[in-house]
Amino acid sequence: MGITIVYVHGNGNEVREALLKQQWDGALFGRDLGASSRMAYWASVRYPQPLPDPSSVEAVFDEIEEAPTSLLEAAPPPPVEPPEEFVAQSIREVQAAEAAITLESVPESAGKDLEEWLRRMTYTADALAAGENAEPPPASSFEALPFPRPIRIAVFRELVKRTFKDVYAYFFGDSKEPMRQVLRDALGGIDGPVVVLSHSLGTIIAYDVLREQGSSGLEIPLFVTVGSPLGITEVQDLVERPLQVPAAVTAWRNASDARDLVALDHTLRSAYAPAERCTDFVVVNDSSNHHGIREYLRAAPIQEPIRELFQQ
Repeated sequence: MGITIVYVHGNGNEVREALLKQQWDGALFGRDLGASSRMAYWASVRYPQPLPDPSSVEAVFDEIEEAPTSLLEAAPPPPVEPPEEFVAQSIREVQAAEAAITLESVPESAGKDLEEWLRRMTYTADALAAGENAEPPPASSFEALPFPRPIRIAVFRELVKRTFKDVYAYFFGDSKEPMRQVLRDALGGIDGPVVVLSHSLGTIIAYDVLREQGSSGLEIPLFVTVGSPLGITEVQDLVERPLQVPAAVTAWRNASDARDLVALDHTLRSAYAPAERCTDFVVVNDSSNHHGIREYLRAAPIQEPIRELFQQ
């Protein structure tokens, strides 16, 4: 009985499902896995139309993960808002965009927690753009973007805003159950072991679904999270509790780049019991925002154990 891998993509809109699955297959295995892989494609819950097809599968990464072309072509560089103004505007935008989000529907403490995460991501983004980094990953030059500082700030802040928007909608809008159902459906009907590989907001969706009683009967030799915010206290307060490695999971691997804004806290092992089933890795992700999925999928601590399982 063969093994199946289920992907859970991260925040923001994506290209169509079949192309996105092909892209992840290619980065991870160098080939199309066919029916042995599935994409839990929740982007359609939040976005009416997928991103247009690029000219090649490889270009998918460049269009989705790299710096927005308009920012790189901007002349003069775009003005930089003060951090607090950016935070306040981001909160106003996400609440205006979600009709289901009202002051009454969001517990004050929970809402303030995510606002604090937004604030910390924003200040970290500005520090990264300025070259302030106490612990860069080994064997990696710090500044991957050879552009003026205002453009670097714009690139990082685009990631901050996009991440916060979808995470806020997941916890406080009307998207949580539809997003979770996409993954439940992807896992449904799999007869045999399954690897769950998730990115960014997808790691929250995956964790919450795998913690459900209905997932306890699955056989998951490996659960992988990359660029995950599950180490953030503000996020931990909102996911399924108590914080535990899902019952069906034999081993949990978590990887992040030390400069990844979404994964401000890079260690899960100390928070999710039992600690011996969870391992954290710091890897180098030299995409423009240090959060790109292609670079995570090509990291050895991610590729090697997954490929070994598929060779058994």
